[in-house]
Amino acid sequence: MNHPLGQACALLTAIMWAFAVVLFKLSGERTAPLALNLFKSTIGLILLGATLGGLLLGRWETLEPLHALSAAQVTILLLSGFIGIAVADTIFFHALNLIGVGLISIVDCSYAPCVILFSWLMLGESLTVYHYAGAALVLVGVLAAERHTLPTHRTTGQIIAGMVLATVAVALMAFGIVWATPALYETSVVWGTILRLAGGFGGLVLLTLTWPGWRTHWRVFRPSAAWRAALPASVLGTYFCLLLWIAGFKYTYASVAGVLNQTSVVVATILAAVFLKERFGTRQVAALVLALAGVVILTLGDKLETLLRAVEPGFPR
Repeated sequence: MNHPLGQACALLTAIMWAFAVVLFKLSGERTAPLALNLFKSTIGLILLGATLGGLLLGRWETLEPLHALSAAQVTILLLSGFIGIAVADTIFFHALNLIGVGLISIVDCSYAPCVILFSWLMLGESLTVYHYAGAALVLVGVLAAERHTLPTHRTTGQIIAGMVLATVAVALMAFGIVWATPALYETSVVWGTILRLAGGFGGLVLLTLTWPGWRTHWRVFRPSAAWRAALPASVLGTYFCLLLWIAGFKYTYASVAGVLNQTSVVVATILAAVFLKERFGTRQVAALVLALAGVVILTLGDKLETLLRAVEPGFPR
């Protein structure tokens, strides 16, 4: 499936995630990674529960898509949430504290290749040359947008550890969502998101209860100054982003959704220029043009190929 709705959702995810990562970085300065993950997952689950309740008030058949799932599919959604949220997000937040938003964005460039690889291995997706060309342009644009500056307050060992942890987190996120994709086709976006987040939340509860000093992680629910960044980050990153992220993978190729998600790095560069008055020079302009060209090819590649084959029947795939 390669519906424009899925592509639009994937792009919106990138825009919102660019905001959310900055807010999560601010939150991480006051809150431990595991506690922050527990907090944002709880907020997301509450909001998703309220959303589901609102849907049920007007349309009882909202429950029916859940009944269509087999026990195995429900289990996959729960486990993929455990892997991608409880484990991967906690590792990601720890890496974010170590190396910051800039280096995290560089490591995040491995997300799209991981999604493409897992989509090929697990889903048997076969993309056209236009999809690969578009993906390449997006990745080049993403890399060009980065400044590659190292945090001065970290040792070389801490930077290496942060990069490794971030890479592991990104790979786990990619694996979790690709693994869950076939089950997402059988249910609604809301139910799919709730099941994945429930799996992540359940895993986080188990982790916090077995972690040394577990009571300290639950203190995150006491109102504090940390909520100023953690609350909007959770609403944006765990509610809106998660719904849009799931919709992107449900309604378009997993590999295409992954690449479009990757444009969040370029979006973050633009936001930094607009709101933080950071430099937006020739390199950033070139990065934006390359990324946008890649997005156009990715989203319109199928239509372009159909048109060219109509004009020239022998045109290769």
